[in-house]
Amino acid sequence: MTNFLIKTLANAAALAVATMLLSDISLQGGGTGRKTLTLILVALIFGVVNFLVKPVVKLFSLPVLILTLGLFTLVINALMLLLTSWIAGKLDLSFHVDGFFTAVLGGLIISLVSWALNMLLPDRD
Repeated sequence: MTNFLIKTLANAAALAVATMLLSDISLQGGGTGRKTLTLILVALIFGVVNFLVKPVVKLFSLPVLILTLGLFTLVINALMLLLTSWIAGKLDLSFHVDGFFTAVLGGLIISLVSWALNMLLPDRD
């Protein structure tokens, strides 16, 4: 359970960095507490999407992944971020990704920041 919380907080921090660096990834409304809660909820959605949907998409796109030597993973990460944005919109959360290329850059930033934070943070269950 602790590991799940640490990874969710790392994803929330990575999403925060992406919203700061890219103007087309927006997080609106309220004060700092409201934005923090929204980021944590979006990080939970992002984690569920990556846990449930991403493996299926990777399985079906395996030939393309092999052909592009894994670079198609950037497209898959972008699609997962766009799906997260769509679900957040349906849940009335103020998180929005505007455009596919923004999602590619956002997915890259989130992956890098999340990887760095997971390397620094303890890994225990």
